[in-house]
Amino acid sequence: MTLAFTYDLGSYVAENWEFLLKGLERTLLVSAIAIVGAFVIGAVLGAARAHHIPVLSQLAGVYVEIFRNTPILVQIFFLYYALPQVGIKLDAATVAWLSVMVWGGAYNTENFRAGFEAVAARFREAASALGFGKLATFLNVTLPIGGRIALPSSINTYIAVLKNTALLYPIAYEELTTSALQINALTLETWETFTVLGVVYLTLVWSLSAAIRLVEGRLALPETR
Repeated sequence: MTLAFTYDLGSYVAENWEFLLKGLERTLLVSAIAIVGAFVIGAVLGAARAHHIPVLSQLAGVYVEIFRNTPILVQIFFLYYALPQVGIKLDAATVAWLSVMVWGGAYNTENFRAGFEAVAARFREAASALGFGKLATFLNVTLPIGGRIALPSSINTYIAVLKNTALLYPIAYEELTTSALQINALTLETWETFTVLGVVYLTLVWSLSAAIRLVEGRLALPETR
């Protein structure tokens, strides 16, 4: 039984690896764009919320509430199917990275806000004593320290961004999951399809987690090492 299943699995991979590889490439591309974008959104809007910048802080709060409290699948449907009704038409590739990026950015905004607010007042006071202005204090003190404090929670957000790319199948964007489902629809090799899919996602998530944990260890504050 085990040998037969292993043989079937090997045959499945040998027959479909090119199609699956193209889907994997799209998954990695969308994830990379979304993770970088979520980092930038989180850092900027997190800073706005932590420092209570007028208007921007309130807008960031509305953004966070909307995207953290609605399912990402609804957000994907809205971007792809609802926006064209008001004259805004986005292709599947754009919706793919945009949807997971703004979702991740909403969670990262709160991650960074908490990190920036956790920076001890004595560090900012020291920067002020050295003659640093508000922007210089943020760039040289609050961002480096607060960003490190926010890193553990941000790791979970980046991993979730990667996994949420699997929800892009309703818009027919051929990332890894959509590609696997198309193969399954043609071959009916369900066990093989979802075994390979599960193994690939496990490998991706473990690899991303290990890489970020390595970065986290190197960037850890001295007192937390």
